[in-house]
Formats: sequence, structure tokens, C-alpha cells
Amino acid sequence: TSEMLQKICIRNLVRKYCRGVTAERKVQLQQKVVASAIFRGKKEGYLQSINQPFMDTRLKENDVNPKVLQLIHGEKIKYVTPVVKYDRNGFKARERLLVLTQSAAYVVEMAKIKQKIDYATLKGISTSNLSDGIVVIHVPEDNKQKGDVILQCEHIFETVTKLCMLANKQNLVKVVQGSLQFRVGSGKEGTMIFTVGQEPQIFRAKNGQLTVV
Repeated sequence: TSEMLQKICIRNLVRKYCRGVTAERKVQLQQKVVASAIFRGKKEGYLQSINQPFMDTRLKENDVNPKVLQLIHGEKIKYVTPVVKYDRNGFKARERLLVLTQSAAYVVEMAKIKQKIDYATLKGISTSNLSDGIVVIHVPEDNKQKGDVILQCEHIFETVTKLCMLANKQNLVKVVQGSLQFRVGSGKEGTMIFTVGQEPQIFRAKNGQLTVV
């Protein structure tokens, strides 16, 4: 009888907790569950990020240039964050915005959309097992795409989680060790090397590879 009452009591407590969870809290918990499935035990810094709530967005819609808002008219903006984009050729760093809507991801420069990735065509998302904020968005090989997108995000766990949830492609996120390949365009591939050092830095090595420390 005692064991039965304990089970009933626990079920009642769980029921009360679930009924008391707000819609905002539920979304937060769902995102954290997905982040745990992707990063727990795989990427450095994840444990320290657990108690940090995900933000709805890092920038408001008003922070996006009106011309860009006109170009993506009809698509509800779900998340905006500043990023640093690295050119596929030469790896020059450029400040950009990553805008996530209900159906696509946009890499934005001021009033221009530099690249659009429809979630339906998204091939994968890669990041390293180290504490860097690099994420590579893999796109299909077609004339509409210039190649894979290399970004550096300050809030890597939050950004990747929101991206893969909006695209409904959690299973396509890979946490790699050592190196990863990315498509430059026209059938060419590049290599990114991840290593450990005393100071974080990202640079083009003498062999032409992008090195992330």
C-alpha cells in the first residue's frame, strides 16, 4: 500500500508541475532538451550553458534593415543574432546577421540578403567538440547556393538549437573532432582544422586551411 501511495503521490506532483508550466517555460524546456541531445558530453562549454536560459532573439525585428524586412515579407521572423561570416575563399571575416524565419535562414549584410537557405534543402549543421563558436551550415550543390556557410556565433548552443528545431532537422547536427570538410562551390571542398591553444583565434594557415584555435 505504501509503494502504491508513493507512486500516486509522485504522479500527482508531476501533474501539478506540468499544469503550472507556462507556455514560455515549456518552449524553454523543449529547447533545452534538444540542446542536451545534441551537445551533452560532446562539446566543451555545454555544462556551463545549462543554467543560462535561451533568449527568444538576440536582436529585435526593428534592428533588421527595413529593406531586408521587405525582401522576406510574409515570413515570420523567429530569431536574429549577430554573427561573423568567413568567406569560403580567403576566409576574410565579415560582420553579418543571421535571420531565422519559419521557413528559411538568411545571412544578411546591412540592407542585402547575401544568402538564403531554405530549411527543406538544408543538408546538415556542423560544429566542433571544442569551446569555439564556429558553425557550418551545409547546403546542396546547385546554382542557387554559393557554398556552405561558415559562421562564428557568440551563443553557439542557442543558435544551433533554434536553427535545427526550426528546420526540424535535429538529427543532421554533427559535433566533429579535429577537422571538417565544407563545400566552397563548383564542386570544390575546403578543410577546417580545430586545435587547442592558449588564446582563441581563427586564421588562414600557410597550407590554405582555416584553422580554429
